[in-house]
Amino acid sequence: MVVARRRWFQTPWDFRESVLFTAAALFAGFVFEFASSGSSIALPRLPVNAIILSLFAAVVLSIGFSLRNNLIVKWFGGIPLGLCLIFAIALLSLIGGIVPQGTESSGSLAAQAGVNHIFSSWPFALTVILFLANLGLSLSWKLIPFKVQNLQFILFHAGFWIALSCAIFGSADLQRLVVPIEEGKANSFGYTMESDTPQRLPFSVFLHEFSLEEYPPQLLLYDPHSDKLLMDKSQTILEVRKGTTASWKGLDVLVLDYIPFALPGKDGLPQPADRSTGIPYAKVRISADSTKREAWISTGSPMLKPDAAALGNLYLIMVPGTPKSFRSAVTIQDGKGDDVMANLEVNKPVNFKEWKLYQMGYDEKAGRWSKLSLIEVIHDPWLPAVYLGFFMIMAGNILFFWNGIKRTEGASS
Repeated sequence: MVVARRRWFQTPWDFRESVLFTAAALFAGFVFEFASSGSSIALPRLPVNAIILSLFAAVVLSIGFSLRNNLIVKWFGGIPLGLCLIFAIALLSLIGGIVPQGTESSGSLAAQAGVNHIFSSWPFALTVILFLANLGLSLSWKLIPFKVQNLQFILFHAGFWIALSCAIFGSADLQRLVVPIEEGKANSFGYTMESDTPQRLPFSVFLHEFSLEEYPPQLLLYDPHSDKLLMDKSQTILEVRKGTTASWKGLDVLVLDYIPFALPGKDGLPQPADRSTGIPYAKVRISADSTKREAWISTGSPMLKPDAAALGNLYLIMVPGTPKSFRSAVTIQDGKGDDVMANLEVNKPVNFKEWKLYQMGYDEKAGRWSKLSLIEVIHDPWLPAVYLGFFMIMAGNILFFWNGIKRTEGASS
Protein backbone atom coordinates (compact mmCIF):
# COMPACT_ATOMS: atom_id res chain seq x y z
CA MET A 1 0.00 0.00 0.00
CA VAL A 2 1.39 3.39 -0.98
CA VAL A 3 1.08 6.13 1.65
CA ALA A 4 0.53 9.54 0.09
CA ARG A 5 2.58 12.23 1.77
CA ARG A 6 0.79 15.43 2.64
CA ARG A 7 1.86 18.35 0.50
CA TRP A 8 2.94 21.71 1.88
CA PHE A 9 -0.03 23.91 2.90
CA GLN A 10 -2.45 21.08 2.31
CA THR A 11 -5.16 21.38 4.93
CA PRO A 12 -5.22 20.65 7.76
CA TRP A 13 -1.93 22.45 8.42
CA ASP A 14 0.43 20.89 10.93
CA PHE A 15 3.92 21.35 12.40
CA ARG A 16 5.66 22.05 9.08
CA GLU A 17 3.53 25.10 8.39
CA SER A 18 3.78 26.15 12.04
CA VAL A 19 7.58 26.05 11.99
CA LEU A 20 7.68 28.00 8.74
CA PHE A 21 5.19 30.59 10.00
CA THR A 22 7.13 31.07 13.25
CA ALA A 23 10.42 31.46 11.38
CA ALA A 24 8.79 33.99 9.05
CA ALA A 25 7.44 35.91 12.04
CA LEU A 26 10.91 36.06 13.62
CA PHE A 27 12.44 37.14 10.31
CA ALA A 28 9.81 39.86 9.90
CA GLY A 29 10.47 41.04 13.45
CA PHE A 30 14.21 41.42 12.81
CA VAL A 31 13.45 43.22 9.52
CA PHE A 32 11.26 45.70 11.42
CA GLU A 33 14.02 46.08 14.00
CA PHE A 34 16.66 46.87 11.36
CA ALA A 35 14.25 49.24 9.61
CA SER A 36 13.78 51.16 12.88
CA SER A 37 17.60 51.26 13.44
CA GLY A 38 17.27 49.15 16.56
CA SER A 39 15.09 51.58 18.49
CA SER A 40 13.23 49.94 21.35
CA ILE A 41 9.46 49.69 21.22
CA ALA A 42 7.89 52.34 23.44
CA LEU A 43 4.89 50.74 25.11
CA PRO A 44 1.95 53.00 25.97
CA ARG A 45 0.98 53.74 29.56
CA LEU A 46 -2.31 53.59 31.42
CA PRO A 47 -5.05 53.85 30.36
CA VAL A 48 -4.01 53.42 26.71
CA ASN A 49 -2.29 50.05 27.23
CA ALA A 50 -5.29 48.71 29.16
CA ILE A 51 -7.64 49.76 26.37
CA ILE A 52 -5.43 48.17 23.70
CA LEU A 53 -5.13 44.93 25.66
CA SER A 54 -8.90 44.79 26.24
CA LEU A 55 -9.63 45.36 22.54
CA PHE A 56 -7.05 42.73 21.57
CA ALA A 57 -8.64 40.18 23.93
CA ALA A 58 -12.13 41.02 22.62
CA VAL A 59 -11.04 40.59 18.97
CA VAL A 60 -9.30 37.27 19.64
CA LEU A 61 -12.27 35.86 21.58
CA SER A 62 -14.74 37.10 18.95
CA ILE A 63 -12.77 35.40 16.18
CA GLY A 64 -12.57 32.23 18.23
CA PHE A 65 -16.33 32.19 18.91
CA SER A 66 -17.47 33.06 15.38
CA LEU A 67 -14.87 31.25 13.23
CA ARG A 68 -14.18 28.16 15.31
CA ASN A 69 -14.81 25.89 12.28
CA ASN A 70 -12.52 27.80 9.93
CA LEU A 71 -9.49 25.63 9.09
CA ILE A 72 -6.99 28.52 9.21
CA VAL A 73 -8.36 29.75 12.54
CA LYS A 74 -8.28 26.19 13.96
CA TRP A 75 -4.64 25.87 12.93
CA PHE A 76 -3.78 29.32 14.33
CA GLY A 77 -5.20 28.35 17.72
CA GLY A 78 -3.84 24.81 17.61
CA ILE A 79 -1.11 23.06 19.57
CA PRO A 80 1.52 22.86 16.77
CA LEU A 81 1.72 26.63 16.30
CA GLY A 82 1.54 27.20 20.05
CA LEU A 83 4.53 24.94 20.68
CA CYS A 84 6.54 26.62 17.91
CA LEU A 85 5.81 30.08 19.30
CA ILE A 86 6.76 28.95 22.83
CA PHE A 87 10.07 27.66 21.44
CA ALA A 88 10.64 31.02 19.69
CA ILE A 89 9.94 32.96 22.91
CA ALA A 90 12.31 30.65 24.81
CA LEU A 91 15.00 31.18 22.15
CA LEU A 92 14.66 34.97 22.32
CA SER A 93 14.72 34.83 26.13
CA LEU A 94 17.90 32.74 25.96
CA ILE A 95 19.48 35.42 23.77
CA GLY A 96 18.42 38.02 26.32
CA GLY A 97 20.03 35.99 29.09
CA ILE A 98 23.32 35.46 27.24
CA VAL A 99 23.80 38.81 25.50
CA PRO A 100 24.32 41.75 27.92
CA GLN A 101 21.29 43.98 27.68
CA GLY A 102 21.60 47.71 27.01
CA THR A 103 25.41 47.76 26.77
CA GLU A 104 26.12 48.19 23.04
CA SER A 105 26.31 51.58 21.31
CA SER A 106 23.33 52.60 19.21
CA GLY A 107 25.18 52.13 15.92
CA SER A 108 26.44 48.60 16.55
CA LEU A 109 25.09 45.54 14.75
CA ALA A 110 23.81 44.07 18.03
CA ALA A 111 21.83 47.24 18.74
CA GLN A 112 20.38 47.40 15.22
CA ALA A 113 19.29 43.75 15.46
CA GLY A 114 17.78 44.38 18.88
CA VAL A 115 19.66 41.56 20.62
CA ASN A 116 20.99 43.95 23.27
CA HIS A 117 17.40 44.97 24.16
CA ILE A 118 15.63 41.79 23.11
CA PHE A 119 12.65 42.15 25.46
CA SER A 120 11.67 45.49 23.92
CA SER A 121 12.47 44.47 20.35
CA TRP A 122 10.15 43.82 17.40
CA PRO A 123 10.90 40.05 17.18
CA PHE A 124 9.96 39.51 20.84
CA ALA A 125 6.87 41.73 20.66
CA LEU A 126 5.57 40.10 17.47
CA THR A 127 6.16 36.56 18.79
CA VAL A 128 4.43 37.30 22.09
CA ILE A 129 1.40 38.87 20.37
CA LEU A 130 1.05 35.85 18.08
CA PHE A 131 1.35 33.49 21.07
CA LEU A 132 -1.31 35.44 23.01
CA ALA A 133 -3.59 35.20 19.99
CA ASN A 134 -2.94 31.44 19.76
CA LEU A 135 -3.60 30.99 23.48
CA GLY A 136 -6.72 33.15 23.36
CA LEU A 137 -8.23 31.20 20.45
CA SER A 138 -7.69 27.84 22.15
CA LEU A 139 -9.20 29.26 25.34
CA SER A 140 -12.31 30.57 23.54
CA TRP A 141 -13.18 27.09 22.29
CA LYS A 142 -13.32 25.80 25.88
CA LEU A 143 -15.33 28.73 27.23
CA ILE A 144 -18.40 28.25 25.04
CA PRO A 145 -20.13 25.92 25.51
CA PHE A 146 -18.91 25.74 29.10
CA LYS A 147 -18.30 22.29 30.56
CA VAL A 148 -17.14 21.48 34.06
CA GLN A 149 -14.51 19.08 32.74
CA ASN A 150 -12.90 22.02 30.93
CA LEU A 151 -12.47 24.06 34.11
CA GLN A 152 -8.85 22.97 34.66
CA PHE A 153 -7.93 23.92 31.10
CA ILE A 154 -9.71 27.29 31.42
CA LEU A 155 -8.07 28.18 34.73
CA PHE A 156 -4.57 27.28 33.58
CA HIS A 157 -4.70 28.89 30.12
CA ALA A 158 -6.66 31.98 31.20
CA GLY A 159 -4.26 32.50 34.09
CA PHE A 160 -1.30 32.12 31.78
CA TRP A 161 -2.81 34.61 29.33
CA ILE A 162 -3.56 37.16 32.05
CA ALA A 163 -0.16 36.86 33.75
CA LEU A 164 1.85 37.07 30.53
CA SER A 165 -0.16 39.85 28.86
CA CYS A 166 -0.41 42.03 31.97
CA ALA A 167 3.29 41.61 32.78
CA ILE A 168 4.30 42.73 29.27
CA PHE A 169 1.67 45.40 28.56
CA GLY A 170 2.02 46.79 32.09
CA SER A 171 5.83 47.01 32.05
CA ALA A 172 5.63 50.65 30.90
CA ASP A 173 3.77 51.57 34.11
CA LEU A 174 6.35 49.98 36.42
CA GLN A 175 8.20 52.65 38.40
CA ARG A 176 11.35 51.67 40.28
CA LEU A 177 13.16 54.60 41.89
CA VAL A 178 15.93 55.11 44.42
CA VAL A 179 15.36 57.82 47.04
CA PRO A 180 18.46 59.11 48.90
CA ILE A 181 17.63 60.60 52.30
CA GLU A 182 19.84 62.14 54.98
CA GLU A 183 19.05 61.84 58.68
CA GLY A 184 16.75 64.59 59.89
CA LYS A 185 15.62 65.45 56.36
CA ALA A 186 12.81 64.53 53.98
CA ASN A 187 12.93 63.80 50.26
CA SER A 188 10.17 63.47 47.68
CA PHE A 189 12.36 62.85 44.62
CA GLY A 190 13.64 59.56 43.26
CA TYR A 191 16.12 58.51 40.59
CA THR A 192 16.11 55.64 38.12
CA MET A 193 19.21 53.53 37.47
CA GLU A 194 19.30 54.81 33.87
CA SER A 195 18.96 58.55 34.48
CA ASP A 196 20.17 61.27 36.84
CA THR A 197 17.01 63.29 36.28
CA PRO A 198 14.95 63.36 39.50
CA GLN A 199 11.31 62.32 39.41
CA ARG A 200 8.82 63.68 41.90
CA LEU A 201 6.97 61.16 44.06
CA PRO A 202 3.38 61.59 45.30
CA PHE A 203 4.74 61.40 48.87
CA SER A 204 7.82 62.33 50.88
CA VAL A 205 10.01 60.19 53.13
CA PHE A 206 11.52 61.65 56.33
CA LEU A 207 14.49 59.79 57.83
CA HIS A 208 14.53 59.84 61.61
CA GLU A 209 17.46 57.47 62.11
CA PHE A 210 19.59 54.98 60.22
CA SER A 211 21.05 52.08 62.22
CA LEU A 212 23.33 49.23 61.25
CA GLU A 213 24.38 46.12 63.13
CA GLU A 214 27.66 44.41 62.28
CA TYR A 215 29.14 41.02 62.92
CA PRO A 216 32.22 41.00 65.18
CA PRO A 217 35.37 42.49 63.58
CA GLN A 218 38.01 40.28 62.01
CA LEU A 219 41.74 39.74 62.55
CA LEU A 220 43.90 39.94 59.45
CA LEU A 221 47.57 40.29 58.53
CA TYR A 222 48.31 43.16 56.14
CA ASP A 223 51.30 43.74 53.84
CA PRO A 224 51.49 47.49 53.02
CA HIS A 225 54.09 47.01 50.27
CA SER A 226 51.87 44.76 48.16
CA ASP A 227 48.65 46.19 49.60
CA LYS A 228 47.37 42.67 50.22
CA LEU A 229 45.85 40.76 53.10
CA LEU A 230 47.88 37.67 53.93
CA MET A 231 45.79 34.61 54.66
CA ASP A 232 46.23 30.93 53.83
CA LYS A 233 43.58 29.47 51.53
CA SER A 234 42.63 26.98 54.23
CA GLN A 235 42.40 29.63 56.95
CA THR A 236 38.98 30.91 57.87
CA ILE A 237 38.27 34.55 58.66
CA LEU A 238 38.61 34.97 62.42
CA GLU A 239 35.99 36.95 64.31
CA VAL A 240 37.42 38.88 67.24
CA ARG A 241 36.23 37.81 70.68
CA LYS A 242 37.96 37.42 74.01
CA GLY A 243 39.99 34.23 73.83
CA THR A 244 40.18 34.13 70.00
CA THR A 245 43.45 32.70 68.71
CA ALA A 246 45.05 33.08 65.30
CA SER A 247 48.16 31.63 63.74
CA TRP A 248 50.25 32.54 60.74
CA LYS A 249 53.67 31.17 59.79
CA GLY A 250 55.88 31.85 62.84
CA LEU A 251 53.24 34.04 64.43
CA ASP A 252 50.61 33.33 67.11
CA VAL A 253 47.99 35.81 68.32
CA LEU A 254 45.72 35.60 71.38
CA VAL A 255 42.93 38.10 72.08
CA LEU A 256 43.24 38.94 75.79
CA ASP A 257 40.41 41.45 75.97
CA TYR A 258 37.74 42.81 73.65
CA ILE A 259 35.65 45.98 74.03
CA PRO A 260 32.98 46.29 71.30
CA PHE A 261 32.41 50.04 71.89
CA ALA A 262 35.24 52.15 73.29
CA LEU A 263 37.17 55.40 72.87
CA PRO A 264 40.76 56.24 73.84
CA GLY A 265 41.04 57.72 77.36
CA LYS A 266 43.41 60.39 78.66
CA ASP A 267 46.19 57.82 79.05
CA GLY A 268 45.59 56.54 75.50
CA LEU A 269 44.03 53.29 76.69
CA PRO A 270 40.52 52.45 75.45
CA GLN A 271 37.61 53.12 77.74
CA PRO A 272 34.04 51.82 77.26
CA ALA A 273 31.91 54.34 75.36
CA ASP A 274 28.43 54.80 73.95
CA ARG A 275 27.45 52.65 71.00
CA SER A 276 26.88 55.69 68.79
CA THR A 277 30.50 56.89 69.13
CA GLY A 278 32.53 53.90 70.28
CA ILE A 279 34.58 51.58 68.08
CA PRO A 280 35.80 48.01 68.66
CA TYR A 281 39.12 47.60 70.52
CA ALA A 282 41.01 44.36 71.16
CA LYS A 283 44.03 43.70 73.38
CA VAL A 284 46.18 41.05 71.73
CA ARG A 285 49.25 39.06 72.77
CA ILE A 286 51.59 38.46 69.84
CA SER A 287 54.08 35.57 70.04
CA ALA A 288 56.79 35.50 67.39
CA ASP A 289 60.36 34.14 67.41
CA SER A 290 60.18 33.22 71.11
CA THR A 291 59.21 36.81 72.01
CA LYS A 292 55.89 38.03 73.32
CA ARG A 293 54.33 41.48 73.43
CA GLU A 294 50.91 42.99 73.97
CA ALA A 295 49.15 45.74 72.04
CA TRP A 296 45.76 47.36 71.58
CA ILE A 297 44.34 47.40 68.05
CA SER A 298 41.13 48.95 66.75
CA THR A 299 39.03 49.14 63.60
CA GLY A 300 38.98 52.91 63.41
CA SER A 301 36.08 55.03 62.20
CA PRO A 302 35.47 58.09 60.00
CA MET A 303 36.54 60.16 63.03
CA LEU A 304 39.40 58.00 64.40
CA LYS A 305 42.38 56.37 62.74
CA PRO A 306 42.64 52.59 63.20
CA ASP A 307 45.26 51.14 65.54
CA ALA A 308 47.44 48.30 64.21
CA ALA A 309 50.31 46.25 65.63
CA ALA A 310 53.51 46.48 63.61
CA LEU A 311 55.21 43.13 62.91
CA GLY A 312 58.34 44.04 60.97
CA ASN A 313 57.16 44.76 57.44
CA LEU A 314 53.65 43.55 58.23
CA TYR A 315 50.76 44.78 60.35
CA LEU A 316 48.20 42.94 62.46
CA ILE A 317 44.93 44.77 61.83
CA MET A 318 41.31 44.50 62.87
CA VAL A 319 38.72 45.30 60.20
CA PRO A 320 35.02 45.98 60.86
CA GLY A 321 32.68 43.02 60.56
CA THR A 322 30.32 42.63 57.64
CA PRO A 323 26.84 44.19 57.97
CA LYS A 324 24.41 41.96 59.85
CA SER A 325 21.31 44.08 59.34
CA PHE A 326 20.46 47.70 58.70
CA ARG A 327 17.24 49.63 58.92
CA SER A 328 15.77 53.10 58.56
CA ALA A 329 13.18 54.66 60.86
CA VAL A 330 11.08 56.81 58.55
CA THR A 331 7.83 58.69 58.25
CA ILE A 332 6.05 58.52 54.90
CA GLN A 333 3.59 61.32 54.18
CA ASP A 334 1.57 62.40 51.15
CA GLY A 335 0.12 65.78 50.25
CA LYS A 336 -3.22 64.96 51.88
CA GLY A 337 -1.68 64.59 55.32
CA ASP A 338 -1.84 60.80 55.45
CA ASP A 339 1.32 59.45 57.05
CA VAL A 340 2.85 56.18 58.19
CA MET A 341 5.77 55.60 60.55
CA ALA A 342 7.76 52.48 59.72
CA ASN A 343 11.08 50.71 60.04
CA LEU A 344 12.38 49.82 56.61
CA GLU A 345 14.54 46.71 56.35
CA VAL A 346 16.00 44.67 53.52
CA ASN A 347 13.41 42.30 51.97
CA LYS A 348 10.72 43.64 54.32
CA PRO A 349 8.75 46.17 52.27
CA VAL A 350 6.31 48.70 53.65
CA ASN A 351 3.17 49.50 51.65
CA PHE A 352 1.97 53.07 51.22
CA LYS A 353 -0.77 54.09 48.75
CA GLU A 354 -0.01 51.33 46.19
CA TRP A 355 3.74 51.90 46.55
CA LYS A 356 6.24 49.51 48.12
CA LEU A 357 9.24 50.91 49.97
CA TYR A 358 12.38 48.84 50.57
CA GLN A 359 15.61 49.47 52.47
CA MET A 360 18.22 49.36 49.72
CA GLY A 361 21.57 50.72 50.89
CA TYR A 362 23.58 53.37 52.73
CA ASP A 363 26.93 55.16 52.66
CA GLU A 364 29.22 52.14 52.80
CA LYS A 365 32.33 54.24 53.42
CA ALA A 366 30.80 55.63 56.60
CA GLY A 367 29.54 52.19 57.66
CA ARG A 368 27.38 52.23 60.78
CA TRP A 369 28.00 55.98 61.11
CA SER A 370 26.20 56.56 57.83
CA LYS A 371 23.79 59.49 57.86
CA LEU A 372 22.54 58.57 54.39
CA SER A 373 19.95 55.91 53.61
CA LEU A 374 18.98 54.67 50.15
CA ILE A 375 15.32 53.70 49.85
CA GLU A 376 13.92 51.87 46.83
CA VAL A 377 10.30 52.69 45.95
CA ILE A 378 8.28 50.58 43.51
CA HIS A 379 4.87 51.20 41.96
CA ASP A 380 3.37 48.50 39.73
CA PRO A 381 -0.39 48.96 39.15
CA TRP A 382 -0.52 45.78 37.04
CA LEU A 383 0.91 43.54 39.75
CA PRO A 384 -2.50 42.45 41.17
CA ALA A 385 -3.54 41.26 37.70
CA VAL A 386 -0.30 39.31 37.32
CA TYR A 387 -0.85 37.73 40.75
CA LEU A 388 -4.40 36.86 39.73
CA GLY A 389 -3.01 35.02 36.70
CA PHE A 390 -0.55 33.09 38.84
CA PHE A 391 -3.26 32.11 41.32
CA MET A 392 -5.43 30.87 38.46
CA ILE A 393 -2.52 28.79 37.15
CA MET A 394 -2.02 27.31 40.63
CA ALA A 395 -5.74 26.56 40.90
CA GLY A 396 -5.64 24.83 37.51
CA ASN A 397 -2.66 22.72 38.58
CA ILE A 398 -4.36 21.76 41.85
CA LEU A 399 -7.49 20.76 39.95
CA PHE A 400 -5.37 18.75 37.51
CA PHE A 401 -3.76 16.74 40.32
CA TRP A 402 -7.12 16.36 42.09
CA ASN A 403 -8.75 14.94 38.97
CA GLY A 404 -5.76 12.62 38.52
CA ILE A 405 -6.14 11.30 42.06
CA LYS A 406 -9.88 10.74 41.55
CA ARG A 407 -9.26 8.85 38.29
CA THR A 408 -6.63 6.71 40.01
CA GLU A 409 -8.99 5.89 42.88
CA GLY A 410 -11.77 5.10 40.44
CA ALA A 411 -9.56 2.75 38.40
CA SER A 412 -8.33 0.92 41.53
CA SER A 413 -11.87 0.41 42.80
